[in-house]
Amino acid sequence: MAIRDRALDGCVALVTGGSRGIGRAVCVALAGRGARVVVNYRERRDAADETVALCEAAGGAALTSGFDVADRAQVSEAIDRIAAEQGGLHILVNNAGIALNGLLLRYKDADWDRTMAVNLGGVYSCSKAAARHLLKAKERGRAIHLTSVVGEMGNPGQIAYAAAKAAVIGFTRSMAREVASRGVTVNAVAPGYVETDMTAEHLPEAARAQLMAQIPMSRIGSPDDVAGVVAFLAGPEAAYVTGQVLRVNGGLLM
Repeated sequence: MAIRDRALDGCVALVTGGSRGIGRAVCVALAGRGARVVVNYRERRDAADETVALCEAAGGAALTSGFDVADRAQVSEAIDRIAAEQGGLHILVNNAGIALNGLLLRYKDADWDRTMAVNLGGVYSCSKAAARHLLKAKERGRAIHLTSVVGEMGNPGQIAYAAAKAAVIGFTRSMAREVASRGVTVNAVAPGYVETDMTAEHLPEAARAQLMAQIPMSRIGSPDDVAGVVAFLAGPEAAYVTGQVLRVNGGLLM
């Protein structure tokens, strides 16, 4: 259950990849705490509009912003425009990601490049473009990066995805040290296996059963499980939490 209060009243939050899955749940959770949420999408404006409607139903306000996180020029222009039009940017949630899977010996260079451009390059570009706005927000400034259990434990067939998500952890800790003196916090959230479109596509039934046997809590996670942790990190309760990786995986990795 997402936290429901108004602790984020007056805050503007940008959630990349907010049109579905974990990103959508994060948008709704932040809106429920009072943030004005900017729902980023790359292609599915209709899905982003659905997220906006859910944010409004949760008692918050939201709008959409279409740009590709792997395109630095688009990112810089979009984030500056958002901050100018909304009166600032207080919370950045780097959620956008893709999984182009394959074994190393047969992996395509183009898939490696695209995976890195979105999953790692997107975190870099969005964080760099947002940094000065977050610094202006001072103690209300938050950067929250979605990594993955795969980035810490690895997984066959996910060489590029694991490498990018592992790099996000190092990025998080370095950025946290750079901005801590201004009161801005930077943390990562590492979901385990979560019930989303991406998981359904890459997790056949046999693999699901095998995975369930490895999870002490004996269930796949939900987007709301992750969104609640992001909402906590975005709020005043987490003002002294920075440079951390919060695992949301049902005990799969301890």
